[in-house]
Amino acid sequence: MKIIIIANRLPIKIEKKNNRLRIIRSEGGLSTGMGSLELPVEKHWIGWPGIYTDSEEEKEKITKRLKKFNYHPVFLSAEQIENYYEGYSNSIIWPLCHYFFSFVQYKTKFWETYQQVNMQFCEAALPFIEDDDLVWVHDYHLMLLPKMIRNIRPTVNIGYFHHIPFPPYELFRVLPEREELLNGLLGADLIGFHVHDYMRHFLSAIYRVLDLNCQLDEIYLEDRIVHVDAFPMGINYEQYHNASSLPAVQKKVNKLKQKLGRQSIILSVDRLDYSKGILHRLNGFALFLKNHPEYHEKVSLMMIVVPSRSTVNKYADLKTEIDQLIGKINGLYSKPGWTPIHYFYRGFEFNELVAMYSLADIALVTPLRDGMNLVSKEYLATKSNDNPGVLILSEMAGSAAELPEAIIINPNNIKDIERAIVQALSMSKEEKKERLEKMQKRISKQTVKKWANDFIDEMQFIKRQNREILTKIIEKEQFDQIKQKY
Repeated sequence: MKIIIIANRLPIKIEKKNNRLRIIRSEGGLSTGMGSLELPVEKHWIGWPGIYTDSEEEKEKITKRLKKFNYHPVFLSAEQIENYYEGYSNSIIWPLCHYFFSFVQYKTKFWETYQQVNMQFCEAALPFIEDDDLVWVHDYHLMLLPKMIRNIRPTVNIGYFHHIPFPPYELFRVLPEREELLNGLLGADLIGFHVHDYMRHFLSAIYRVLDLNCQLDEIYLEDRIVHVDAFPMGINYEQYHNASSLPAVQKKVNKLKQKLGRQSIILSVDRLDYSKGILHRLNGFALFLKNHPEYHEKVSLMMIVVPSRSTVNKYADLKTEIDQLIGKINGLYSKPGWTPIHYFYRGFEFNELVAMYSLADIALVTPLRDGMNLVSKEYLATKSNDNPGVLILSEMAGSAAELPEAIIINPNNIKDIERAIVQALSMSKEEKKERLEKMQKRISKQTVKKWANDFIDEMQFIKRQNREILTKIIEKEQFDQIKQKY
């Protein structure tokens, strides 16, 4: 048995400099989870290597270098990246699943290319798939893939995990391809979501669009049962928790303290995305500054925005709005020696990020809609009794279901954000420690390693169950044939 992981991206990044290719390992949550699977079996990963090239020689070089890691690249053309990735995946599925229906931009070419690329992934994966393997497909880029694999390998065990929210039926039904996407997912034996709400929305769509028999967390097909379950994704807790005390990290913390002085630091970390609620957060902080002049020169917001999809118009427009709003707030409230918002439009390496988490007195995590949100968990993992910190968390983040001890807010309500900041700043150290202890206890158990292994364990259980169902179907067919003969 092997485990075949199929995702839009391989867990590496390829950089090309001076005509030389450099492979950099990814430290993302999915990569960590897959690397920590406990089953002592061979693992293969199929995905896009993150680089565009039309050189066949270069493709061969990349394929050869990645083969030793059991990574198998799917090369996409510039047109495919535009229509499959930026188009159908991120201009239709992404905004719809995050409840931004008005942001959906539909083109027929998007759907045609989405089908084509899903089939390309299928063809790339098939040479490595045998009947007793476990195939784990990841995320909204590849919603047609489970069915495509099932059509060619009908007995293979397939799992699918949806890493973003699944919208309610009333939103999902507007998709012209709603039936095709749902049938694509039903090629899987196990379909996973971060939280029960998304699972419930999916089952409602299955019942109302496809009129299939659903009971609790099971969908009954003719020859098998599809299981649907919630698996809240965690982080590598020990990695973040231990890193906060490393000398290299502490050195960075001390540098930041010297630069920022004795202020209370509110930290905000996001990819550039309209679903993250960055503008609402800034307006909430501006309201706090307006109504609470007593905190001027005592509190600063450190805002990190990691560049993302900058070629998509919505994202470029959002970047402009963020820049302008930060400029306006700093222009209104800055004083000699104090700037209310320190703005960084770039990514940070691991130790730098951990240093910022460690230093921050408050983490302000206010997405308008988020599948899980691992930043909230990463921040908590770095904290200690010396500086327990406070987490302000949107009720719209998947992680809010696991972290009720955070200050939970409605991200659409800027007065709520203002009140939460004041509450966090005035909270006693004892209360902070009590809240932190409960949340750390939970996230230290529900790690990314546990998430990955729980999913694979359930896939194996379902594999045995569906074999029993198939055996009964075959036995019944044989019995019916005997009856007809005699």
